[in-house]
Amino acid sequence: MTQHIPNRKPALLVTACIMFVVAVLLSIGLGSVRLTIAETIKTILGHGDAASQTILWDIRIPRVFLALLIGANLAASGALLQAVMQNPLADPGLTGVSSGAAVTVLFIMLVVPDYSYLIPLAAIIGGGAAAGMVYSMAWKKQGGLTPVRIILSGVAVNAVFGGAIGLLSILYSDKLPGALQWMNGSLSGKGMGDVMVMLPYSIVGWIAALLSIRQANILRLGEQVAHNLGQNLHRLRLSLSIIAVYLAAVSVSTVGLVGFIGLVVPHMARMLVGSDYRLCLPFSLVLGSLVLLVADTFGRTSFAPLEIPAGIVMAIVGGPYFLYLMRKGGM
Repeated sequence: MTQHIPNRKPALLVTACIMFVVAVLLSIGLGSVRLTIAETIKTILGHGDAASQTILWDIRIPRVFLALLIGANLAASGALLQAVMQNPLADPGLTGVSSGAAVTVLFIMLVVPDYSYLIPLAAIIGGGAAAGMVYSMAWKKQGGLTPVRIILSGVAVNAVFGGAIGLLSILYSDKLPGALQWMNGSLSGKGMGDVMVMLPYSIVGWIAALLSIRQANILRLGEQVAHNLGQNLHRLRLSLSIIAVYLAAVSVSTVGLVGFIGLVVPHMARMLVGSDYRLCLPFSLVLGSLVLLVADTFGRTSFAPLEIPAGIVMAIVGGPYFLYLMRKGGM
């Protein structure tokens, strides 16, 4: 008799949704003025006092929304890059995309601040330029693109753009304090205006990512399967990379360098729901939102009144996790 193995995926999805809602309510309620979940819901519904209403709607709720958007963007970007490179260690921050976007944004912030309205576009151009450099360096006439060469090229490009960020920081050190929070990946001081700017970019990126699930699954199955299906591997990798670069770049333009979301979250999603991108990618979107929200909430409440940017929290957590993945993979 065949033993029935229960499917845990619906239960995991329900659990993730419950955790998501609880985390949002807790994050909104935590701060200098603390509210219980019941008080938070009451205030959101418009039955709280005027001070609580102002704190929630002007400060906390926009920040929570932004954390959810950015977390989902970076997680989707990392998941797509891992499909492209067929490597669980791929990440927008590790492959130079985030650094390329950061250079163009930092240049505008420090050198030509009057053009700050161009920051989202500049981030996309910078991230695209970095990706273009990575792929041009990785391309060989014999063999085209391979995941190993893409990753090695990404490390080199990341180092170059990291040096450019350091140079700009030194040359314009008098203007640096205003950009310091952004460089550390902070969500502090963001309002509903930032959310409304980010929302349409994010929706476009999510739709593109979800529509590319089939292509990501083809790459996941390996080069031989892709060839047998009549797919052009280079075209698949390029199209998925464009979506990943776009999602990472628009995120960097708003909150700066938040690393390791794109590394940690897709790996966690694969552990929980498997490698099939029909489940892995949507689950990564939800999990990425949750992880960044928790990191931001921890950073702003654990050492109050001091605030630790979410980018620093993720670096502290993500660095050891990256080493764990390397050891586990025998690399």
